[in-house]
Amino acid sequence: MAEVFLRSRDPPLAGPTAADRKSGDRRHGRETRTHGRPELVFFTPDITDVSTSKRAQGFLDYGFRLTVLGFRRDRYNQRYEPSWPYIALGRTEDGNYWQRARALVSCIPMLIANRRRLSGAAVVYARNIDQLLLALLTQLLFARQARIAYEVLDIQPALVANVPVARILRWVERVCMRRIGLLVVSSPAFVECYYATIQAYRGGWFLLENKLDASILALPLQTPRRSGALVDHRNGYKWVVAYVGLIRGRETFDLIRRIATRLHDTVLFEFHGILTTVDSEAFHAALREHKNMIYRGSYINPQDLRSIYEKVHFSWALDLEHVDHNSRWLRPCRFYEAGLYGVPCMAIRDFEIGRFIESMGVGWTFSPPYEDQLVRFFETLSLAQYEKRCRRLRGLPVDNFVARDDMSSLCRLLDGPPQRWMESLPGSAGGYVR
Repeated sequence: MAEVFLRSRDPPLAGPTAADRKSGDRRHGRETRTHGRPELVFFTPDITDVSTSKRAQGFLDYGFRLTVLGFRRDRYNQRYEPSWPYIALGRTEDGNYWQRARALVSCIPMLIANRRRLSGAAVVYARNIDQLLLALLTQLLFARQARIAYEVLDIQPALVANVPVARILRWVERVCMRRIGLLVVSSPAFVECYYATIQAYRGGWFLLENKLDASILALPLQTPRRSGALVDHRNGYKWVVAYVGLIRGRETFDLIRRIATRLHDTVLFEFHGILTTVDSEAFHAALREHKNMIYRGSYINPQDLRSIYEKVHFSWALDLEHVDHNSRWLRPCRFYEAGLYGVPCMAIRDFEIGRFIESMGVGWTFSPPYEDQLVRFFETLSLAQYEKRCRRLRGLPVDNFVARDDMSSLCRLLDGPPQRWMESLPGSAGGYVR
């Protein structure tokens, strides 16, 4: 049977057939073998999300017989159309938990309609708590034999607040996690600061960082940072700073706006992506008031990354949105994206990403008062100091930024016997640890 699924509100999706997969995905220069491999069902909150694409392609490259089910969201990569077939479950909105709850209920008929496909799953892989609920429902109704892996890329504010709704959500997550076999996280701090302490999770976990998919190595990587392309792009500014991805956090944006005011002839701030928790009216008002703040629009990841990073000096990774939890614990995608193209990050000292950057000596970190520290930094940093840091960054092995063996290690674990999910193995980036 050709693996082409009907979507809930869209016309039939043209995708590769089982025969296509067996012969390999020629567009990516990869060969995928599914013969003899188990079936894996992947629930994702956003079909167009870059991490979804990376996981799906990684599962296919390993050889899993893959079924992807997920929602769509209006995000920076929304024009992306996957090369692999999927079942669309509808649309959801960032931060709108009641709407997401209704979407979960409304997609149950889609699960029932595809029960034959789901019943053969050996592994159900779910990203975030919404999809974990669907994964458990799938296991209960159609695939009792399936083992469940739970992936977390962010700890949402709704899970850590000290209010009744948050306490209920934490309880729901704890109950659900009793049924999982493996927790997959993008930052070790998620386990150390939340799952091991607040949720008392004692099961196996795997660190799978937000690295770029290995397919990006087929694209040109050399960036003319010191060539005429960057000089022309500066338009007289000494430094160019890029904020790439989801543009979020009023405090973060206000900090950038204040720095732009004080350094209006020195630093150019560029925004690439879409607004999430930054007010659109306030954002565009600030752009009108500051000629050194420019919005470049949305982009396609990874195809547009080179054109973004080849014209900037720094990647902005200072996140003040949730300083008591998620912002403090995560390792953002932009570190890996910028690092691959030799662009150093700016982050907060004593946050997980700040400690990570400092441990490698490949960027700059800052402490309060952030505004004064950053202004002084931009005014006093010399080109020689900047180039020295860039040379160190460019000297790092590409595996620090690109997931070449990480995904295959996870797949071997998922494909292995159940007891391996609880074994204690040495782990670091991409390693399995407990």
